[in-house]
Amino acid sequence: MPEVSPTRMELLNTRQKLSMAEKGHKLLKQKRDALVLEFFNAVKKAKDLRQQLNTAVVDAQKKLAIARSIHGDLFVESSALSATKIPEIRVEAKNIMGVKIPQIEATDVRRNLLDRGYSVLGSSAQFDAAVEAFENSLNLSVQLAETETAIKRLLREIEKTNRRVNALEYNVQPSLREIVRFIQDSLNRLESERFFALKLTKARLQAAAEAEAMASAA
Repeated sequence: MPEVSPTRMELLNTRQKLSMAEKGHKLLKQKRDALVLEFFNAVKKAKDLRQQLNTAVVDAQKKLAIARSIHGDLFVESSALSATKIPEIRVEAKNIMGVKIPQIEATDVRRNLLDRGYSVLGSSAQFDAAVEAFENSLNLSVQLAETETAIKRLLREIEKTNRRVNALEYNVQPSLREIVRFIQDSLNRLESERFFALKLTKARLQAAAEAEAMASAA
């Protein structure tokens, strides 16, 4: 325990510090609980997105195989190369209990027929369906990337917050309580000693007064 002056002012200051530590501990626990809830929601969302993405990729591959069988590999590859416009990705941040979570938005992932870059005259409904299926897969990939990044950020913040909660609960608060007890015990002991000294002094003064009175009477 650090050296402290057993004074009433020090006792008041230490009690204020303990009160602040208890309030901070309560707020941090609330923050940790909220982050944990958000974390599990994000994990569930990521699991659902992975399942959707796996299904979408399998569906896209099947439709691509059909398109290849109809048009041939040369047509499919040349049509793919004609799509020169790259989907734009915009990353913003949203705040969850003080944690900045990336929010990824993709624009132009799903395009209409005229924006896909290849000629619609030589294509077929099967080829268009394959393109649409892969665009859907890409859109799900973007959502999954956002969610998995959020999970990593939340996990780091939960670990950091938990360390602070434990530090307050097992180190800071017990130390402050020990100081409060030490100062209170010291003040009680000083008060007892002062009271005993006053009582002893009073007894001596009374005895001296009685002796003086008896001497005067004699």
